[in-house]
Formats: sequence, C-alpha cells, structure tokens
Amino acid sequence: MSKSRVVVYGTSYCGYCRRAEALLEREGIAFEAVDVTDDPQARAELVERADGRRTVPVIFIDGNPIGGYQELAALVQAGQLKHISGG
Repeated sequence: MSKSRVVVYGTSYCGYCRRAEALLEREGIAFEAVDVTDDPQARAELVERADGRRTVPVIFIDGNPIGGYQELAALVQAGQLKHISGG
C-alpha cells in the first residue's frame, strides 16, 4: 500500500492520466503514479481498491477514490486540496 497521500492509477497511453499528473505538478501536490498498462497485479489492485472501476485515471486521496481527471480538477478549482499542497 502506498504511503503517498495522492495516488494516480493510469496507463501509458491515457491522455487524461497525463493531464491529472500535470495538474498535480502545477499545484505542487506530490503524488505516486501507478502504471497499470502491462502490470496485471497493479490493475487488479486498482479494480479492488476502486470498487470494480476499470477505467483510468483513478485518483486516490488519503486512500479514498475521488474519481478521475474531471473530479480532481473540480477539487483543485474549489480549493479543496490546499491542505495537501501546503499552499
């Protein structure tokens, strides 16, 4: 299990995964990226942790799945992740 507060599960060919990672970087929020492209074990972990969800990205904050890029962007816009970035 990751020690990072923010974990992004994605694939190497997912545009929304890259956008989510870029948004987190711009906001100064540290995250762990888990590439499930060719990793059946990581993919199985994602499906289990995300209650059966198989699409990516799936973003976890403090162990809770918040959704994908759009949900992340909405939280950032609303200022709800400032406690993580320290900003």
